[in-house]
Amino acid sequence: MDLKFQVQLKIRKPVAQVFDAVVDHRKLSGYLIETSTGPLVSGVTVMWKFPELDEAFPVTGREVVQNERVVFEWPSAVGEGVNSVEIVFKPMNGEETMVQISESGWPETQAGITASQGNAGGWMHMLAVMKGSLEYGINLRAGGAF
Repeated sequence: MDLKFQVQLKIRKPVAQVFDAVVDHRKLSGYLIETSTGPLVSGVTVMWKFPELDEAFPVTGREVVQNERVVFEWPSAVGEGVNSVEIVFKPMNGEETMVQISESGWPETQAGITASQGNAGGWMHMLAVMKGSLEYGINLRAGGAF
């Protein structure tokens, strides 16, 4: 069994704007992360710091295709391995974008199952706060707790 999931949500903004909200660290820190050491770029490792966590996490860009997809790796929440995250941007009628996020790499253990379910919820949360930021100009994470 390969532990992986996919979540998706339609964002009512053009694909270029949605893609930029993920790869541009200044925009990403406006709705999801607290800080990043740089943009998501193929072959480059940046550090993401989430506001509810004490430590920053290395995020290594594996493939960044403008307005189409982003693939990166980061440490698994279980064990010492890495997980692979793929974010796909599908344009819809020129003014909307379907964003699909999948993640894989957990060990096939109860801890792996639990961690994968937690991350699925986390990525859905990311899509919801990105939607709020891009469509309505609000930061849904402000004042919230994970």
